[in-house]
Amino acid sequence: MTDPQIEDREAIGEQPNPVALAGIEFVEYATSKPQALGQVLESIGFQPVARHRSREVLLYRQGGMNIIVNAHGNGQPRAGALSETPVLSALALRVRDAGAAYRRALERGAWAVPVNVEPMELHIPAIHGVGSSRIYFVDRWREFSIYDVDFVPIPTVERNPPAVAGMDWFGLVQYIGNERTENWTDFYRELFGFTQVPDEQRFGILPKGRVLRSPCGTFYLQLIEPEAGIVDVEGEESLARVAFGTPDVLAAVAQLRARGVDFFESGKVHSDTRGALMKPALFGLTFELVHTQG
Repeated sequence: MTDPQIEDREAIGEQPNPVALAGIEFVEYATSKPQALGQVLESIGFQPVARHRSREVLLYRQGGMNIIVNAHGNGQPRAGALSETPVLSALALRVRDAGAAYRRALERGAWAVPVNVEPMELHIPAIHGVGSSRIYFVDRWREFSIYDVDFVPIPTVERNPPAVAGMDWFGLVQYIGNERTENWTDFYRELFGFTQVPDEQRFGILPKGRVLRSPCGTFYLQLIEPEAGIVDVEGEESLARVAFGTPDVLAAVAQLRARGVDFFESGKVHSDTRGALMKPALFGLTFELVHTQG
């Protein structure tokens, strides 16, 4: 008879997780109009819960999801000036050891991001992601988190507001250049252990491109090249949008509509049990819902 503990260990070994990735800690938007973005986030259930101690940065939260709204900028020449259009500027990954994960990424060809740390701030290591975005490594996310050091709670605000319709992270959509799918697949596989989802297995209502599963099984990345016949323009690779998972898409759509959120309801793109797409706000900012098992 097989020991259940051995079975568990063998199951873990079936999908390597080289940096002990444990999900998304936060995504970050950069914008010169933080109040306008904040209104959009509040309409979909996020609440501002804390302010950065020394920068114009707000932390929004619902359920287990954190979104950073950065109107301060990051001082990196590659990033350019802040624009009114919210830009998905960073993805922070939960890992067992941030320093080890960072060093491993550099050994495999990642580019380091110099981090300007003010007095009394945490140093959070980061590498360059797609376009001008960054990928952070965070190992303080359990009882003691990065927000306990760098942020000040907003008084009288619930620090852990519940999620609308059980929403949680599903993943991110990334726009890439022509014939770049294999390059980015290799990038995420070599650095983090992502694996390709079979083409016949699809999620949501926009099943284009290639889907990669995180080694922890908690979120996905969708890589989308330009449509056939469209000439690629250098520099247009970027993180495009965030997808939220929910066990009941139509219930989530109903609750969000009651909060003033509009959804696409055309012949090609419309809400159903698989997923839904919110109509753009703030110069094209949009979010996606995808059915999950909860």
